This record gives sequence, C-alpha cells and structure tokens, in this order.
Amino acid sequence: MNALADTGGASTGAVLRNILRQAWPVLISQWAGIAFGVLDTAMTGHASPTDLAAMSLGVSIYLTVFVSLMGVIHALIPIIAQHYGAGRLHEAGRAWGQGVWLALGLSAAGGLLLCFPDVWLSFSGDVAPEVRERIRHYLQALLVALPAALVFRTVYAFGTAISRPKVVMAINLGGVCLKALCNWLLIYGKFGLPALGAVGAGISSAIVYWTSLAVALWLLRHDSHFRRFAPTLGRPQWESLRTLLRLGLPMGGSYLIEVCAFTFMALLIAREGTVVSGGHQILSNLAALTYMMPMAIGVAGASLVAQAIGAGNGLLARRTGGMAVLVALAGAVLTVGLLAGLSGNIVRAYTSDTQVAAITLSLMPVIFAFHLADAMQCVHAYLLRAYKVAFVPMLIQALALAGLGLVGGWWLGFGPQAGALAGWQQNVLPGTPVGAGAMWILAALGLLLAAVLMHGLYRNVVRRHAVAAPTATATTA
Repeated sequence: MNALADTGGASTGAVLRNILRQAWPVLISQWAGIAFGVLDTAMTGHASPTDLAAMSLGVSIYLTVFVSLMGVIHALIPIIAQHYGAGRLHEAGRAWGQGVWLALGLSAAGGLLLCFPDVWLSFSGDVAPEVRERIRHYLQALLVALPAALVFRTVYAFGTAISRPKVVMAINLGGVCLKALCNWLLIYGKFGLPALGAVGAGISSAIVYWTSLAVALWLLRHDSHFRRFAPTLGRPQWESLRTLLRLGLPMGGSYLIEVCAFTFMALLIAREGTVVSGGHQILSNLAALTYMMPMAIGVAGASLVAQAIGAGNGLLARRTGGMAVLVALAGAVLTVGLLAGLSGNIVRAYTSDTQVAAITLSLMPVIFAFHLADAMQCVHAYLLRAYKVAFVPMLIQALALAGLGLVGGWWLGFGPQAGALAGWQQNVLPGTPVGAGAMWILAALGLLLAAVLMHGLYRNVVRRHAVAAPTATATTA
C-alpha cells in the first residue's frame, strides 16, 4: 500500500510543510519564465524601437497560442499524480509518454496559427511594413521553439506531479542564463554574428527551449528517481489521449480566457491614450507578478491532493486542499500589505513619468481587491483539477472574467453606459480614468464572483468525493 494511504492523520504542520516544500520551486520556475520576457523586452528595447515594437506584438501572439496549449498539457499533473499516489509508477511513466504525443500534436496545430501573423495583426490597425516583416521572422523562430517548449511542459508536469519540482526549477534557472547570453550574441550581433534584433530574441528562445528539453530528457533517462517510472514514449493510445483532452481542453480554455481578458482590456484602455495605457501596463505587470504566488501554491496543493486521491486517502486530500486555500489567502493578504505600504516606491521603479505614475497610483487600490480575489479563484481552480473537474470551472471563468469582468467593464467604461460609474469612482478612487477605472473595477468584481462560485463548487466536489470513496472501497473489497 502507498504510504500516502496511511497519512490521513498527518499533522497540520506536516501538511503545511509539504505544500511549501513543493510550492517554492514552482514559484522560482514561474519567475524564471517571466525573466525570459523581461530579458527580451529590455534587450530589444536597446536595439531599436522597431525591434521592440515587433517583439512586443509578436510575443503577444505567441503567448496567446502557447499559454492555451500549455494549459492542455497541464492535464498531465492530476493524472500522473493520482497514478503516483496509487503506486502505479509505470502507469505514470506511460501517461507521460502519451502527454508527449499530445504535445507534438498541439505543436502542429499551434504552428499553423503562428504561420499567419497578418490575421492576428488585423486587430492592431496599421502596422508599419518593417515591423510586420520582423514579426513574421520572429514568429518563424518561435515556430521552431514551440514543439520543444510544449514537450518540456510535459517534463514540468511530470516533475510537479511526483513532487520533484526542483529538477525543472534548476533547468529553468540555467535557461535564464543561457537566454541572456544568446540574446546578447544574436540581438546585438557579437563576435561577428549579424545583429538580428527581435528576430535574434526569437532564435535565442528556440535555442534555449531545445537545450532545456535535451537536458530534461537526459535527466528522465539517468535520474534514479525518474527511472523508477520507466518513462517511455510508446505508441499513441487513443483512449489515453482522449482522457488527456477531456481534462486538458477545458484547462486550456481557462488559460485562454484569462490571457484574452488581459489582452482585450489593454486594447480597450488604449483608447484613453498612452499615459493611461502606461498606467494600465504597470498594473497588469504587477497583477502577473503577484499571481505567480497563488499559482505556485495551487499547483503544489493540487499535486499533493491528487496524490492523496490516488492513494484513496480522502481525508488527507481534504486537509491538504484546505491548507492550500489558507496558505494562498495568507500570502495574498501579505502581498496586498506590501503593495499598499510600498506603492510609491513600486511605481517609481516602473516609471519616472509623473502623469503615468499618478494614473497608476489612482488605480492601485483596485489591484488590492483584484489580487485577493484572483488568488482565491486561482487556488480553487487548481484544486478542482486535482479531482479532474475542469469543465465547470472553465464556464465559471467565462461567465465571471469574460462576461462580468470584460463585457461589463466595456459596457460601463466605453460602451452604452460609459461613465455610469464616474461619480462613484471619483469619490472612492479619485483621479482614476473613467474607462480604465471601470475596466479594473469590473475585472476585480468578476474575479470575486469566480472565487465565490469556485469555492462553492469545490466544497460540493469534496463532499461528493467523501461520500463516493467509502462506496468505492466497499465495492473493490
């Protein structure tokens, strides 16, 4: 019997330590991923404004495709974790192999989407021909990177599911160093190489992703811990792939909803001018950075919950999930406290423009409520995936984030009821732009609705699982 089956009485401290032990490497890995974008933006910004514009638009296209497909691949985490908890090690290894086939298939689909940049750029109005040309070559480089990036996510899912996230963390940190070097060589044209600007950043990403994948696959073959699972590619098994897609497609849909919500917020808020767009961009970046913490706790908690479910230990699954929610809430409260206390310093670190700083500071209180709600809906979404529940959470996010948040924000900020909140806004958030303020307020309310509905769904799923578990045990006995 798996050891997890005997740990229902694990102390609160032990459950907390397990979550934190798994969460911090995941958090470092996520920050390393963000560092790729920071390096590209900072380094192409010193190449030329044209390269920076091309990189900015090109990476937004790539991330929309990649993040959505990555969400599908992450269905491996609860599947492998449940196999691991049940002691079915070779089944876990075979599931990883099916995930690789899925990643390759998704790479082909995603590659087609990257082949037609003009379709994407039609939403951006007039784009200078030289920028379009650089975007086309930049996406061609990322087209080469996409298969490696997605297959690498299968290794990330594998390591996370079996509580070995430090392996991927180490590879990602090494990747940041390699990325910085390759960017320097290819963007600026060092040692006789041509100066490729944004295109060099794309080629650099391809080099780093394929190198990271090679190291990860080598570790799967030579690391004694991974060898116990006998990870193998095997042949495509349609039933296994259908199981992955049944869970993964709604997960990818959830990721897509979140990405698109931010994308369209930025497009709408751009109507209020560059100063307001600058303030919005700072807030968006803060939201993304702070999101990494609840996401890491959610991933860690969900992996441990899925392991407990696989071991047939519903009590441990329930206690681990509850602890993950409490840790995420405590972390969110701490984050909000730091943001509130350091608002001025944070904004000064982002911009020296007094107008942009004033807009950002006027909207800053909204980010406090936004982050608290975001943290709660995030951790509940991941915990539900541990129980292989993903479709209803996707519908909740579509209703709350896209419906109330995005459509509601447009309606009250730029649509038929534009300005309806203006009086209230100026009393509560003086100095906030009418449109951007409405968009951020409705986004926070949308996340709050998602958090409440997710919590109710999670409690219901846990109750149903607790009722079903004894019946299943009696039947198998």
